[in-house]
Amino acid sequence: MENNKFLLYGANGYTGRLIAKLAASYGLVPILAGRKKDPIVALAKELDLDYRIFTLRDAKKLENSLLEVPLVLHAAGPFQFTSRLMIEACLKTNTHYLDITGEISVFEQAKSYDEKAKAAGLMIMSGVGFDVVPTDCMAKYLKEKLPDATNLKLAFASIGGAYSHGTAMTMAEGLGQGSAARVNGKIITQPLGKKGMWLDFGIKKIFVMTIPWGDVSTAYFTTGIPNIETYTKASPKTFKYLKWQFLYNWILRTSLVKDYVKDKIKQKPAGPTEEMREKAMSLIWGEVSNESGKTVATRMECLEGYTLTAISSLLICHKVLSGNLKIGYQTPAAVYGADLVLEIPGTTREDIN
Repeated sequence: MENNKFLLYGANGYTGRLIAKLAASYGLVPILAGRKKDPIVALAKELDLDYRIFTLRDAKKLENSLLEVPLVLHAAGPFQFTSRLMIEACLKTNTHYLDITGEISVFEQAKSYDEKAKAAGLMIMSGVGFDVVPTDCMAKYLKEKLPDATNLKLAFASIGGAYSHGTAMTMAEGLGQGSAARVNGKIITQPLGKKGMWLDFGIKKIFVMTIPWGDVSTAYFTTGIPNIETYTKASPKTFKYLKWQFLYNWILRTSLVKDYVKDKIKQKPAGPTEEMREKAMSLIWGEVSNESGKTVATRMECLEGYTLTAISSLLICHKVLSGNLKIGYQTPAAVYGADLVLEIPGTTREDIN
């Protein structure tokens, strides 16, 4: 097998297209794959790349396609419905697995394949995009600054930009489900926006509230810190309304509401325009504390989320294809260190006094 080839499943999606178009810049040659023929064929012709058309339920075509490559980058969500089929096919075909999820349940599911992956000599790494590379690197960095940390808070905010269809669809699936945090080493459910605060991200102060971000799973694996909270930008008005969510969450969980929201999503643009992505940016903040009350805080500025996802996933693909990997279930910063995010153009990191 050529060591610059990998299978890119979900190449017809917004993020998949970005990855495909940037791959050559990293010396990589993706085989484009997915279930929608017309957009994949068109993209393959545009980029002069090979392609495969199949659904994940077609086990024979899936496994035959994986046998052609040492690595798959899975970019077709919502991953709660797609990742298991891909991981199990990878185990059968001795194919390393990467994906761009940010879903806690998917990270936990991927972790459950650790022993099987080690037995097969494979690496399984979920979250090689904006979910969760910057925050995972932040968690690792802070743990190194305060090795006896017992509490970790991570927050992010996007300035400009917009959601892709894929991200919005994943959010729609989570309507009415509440949030999550890690307490004393265990993942617990809690109301969305249980906590809120103003944070100084350097550029400006932004209000953030707790959400179920992937680091509730991954940061624990990376650092072992037993108490983890994750936050994102929100309006104080939304935060206030969420106090009444116990009254209406059951409605949001109904298929009627979810289908309505999904139909609305399909009517919107596939994702942010190139101009929007170039102007947008991502802000990351993190803080750890120990039992004696000592705290350490850091913030970062990064590229817009979808651009960062395309670059970080390709960086990790290149590392894996070059033999730089660790078998079993892994997280980005656990394998590649806290400075992995600094390999992405436009990233700056600053300790907060």
